[in-house]
Amino acid sequence: MQKIIVSGCNGHMGQSVVNICASKSDIKIVAGFNRTPVKKNDFPVYADPMEYAGPADVIIDFSNPANLDGLLAYAVRKSIPIVLCTTGYLEEQDAAIIRASEKVPVFKSGNMSLGINLMLELVRRAAQVLGDGFDVEIVERHHNRKVDAPSGTALMLADAAASVLPYEASYVYDRHSVRRRRDQKEIGISTVRGGTIVGQHDVIFAGPDEVLELRHVAQSRDIFANGAVAAARFLTGVKSPGLYDMSDALSSILK
Repeated sequence: MQKIIVSGCNGHMGQSVVNICASKSDIKIVAGFNRTPVKKNDFPVYADPMEYAGPADVIIDFSNPANLDGLLAYAVRKSIPIVLCTTGYLEEQDAAIIRASEKVPVFKSGNMSLGINLMLELVRRAAQVLGDGFDVEIVERHHNRKVDAPSGTALMLADAAASVLPYEASYVYDRHSVRRRRDQKEIGISTVRGGTIVGQHDVIFAGPDEVLELRHVAQSRDIFANGAVAAARFLTGVKSPGLYDMSDALSSILK
């Protein structure tokens, strides 16, 4: 029986993870972490991770970047692997994640969807083939409660394209203040926030007289929760500290 702690257990994504775990006979949620420690399910909830002294095999975090320090300190002290599904980390927080990964296995991904991770590979292939003859623009859409912008997934897609382009790309996030012609070496990233949009990402390759678009639409949060549970299964089988991502989990699944 795999014992899981869910950080951000009372939020929308946390509850999706809870519901998916409830349908698995070999998974048990032993505790939840939440800033407001209200008990919504049949496991104890703690505002401070250090208050939980029971057993756990892995932590799944769908909370807020502000919780990172406490989570990493707990994971390192208790030697528990952790799956970080939260986005919007600052540069110094990314550095803290790397330091923690030197002591415990850490899984970090800006998007837990299998489809998005396939899309990353398609973006790399397209950028490699189309090269500097096409402009690259990314548009991401999310619900009106999402606070970070652009999304971590949009940045992952931009990084995927930039990694194979024959030039060093610069990211442009806001064109209304830029009164000049678009530079050939830009990757434009645009953000939409509204309604209950779960998530949509478009990567546009615009060239002379033709346009190629790659699109991923998330129709339910369950795709991210399922990915997080799959990552937790993968991470509990990892014996060495390190920083892992969805490509590692997919490789393990395909084996």
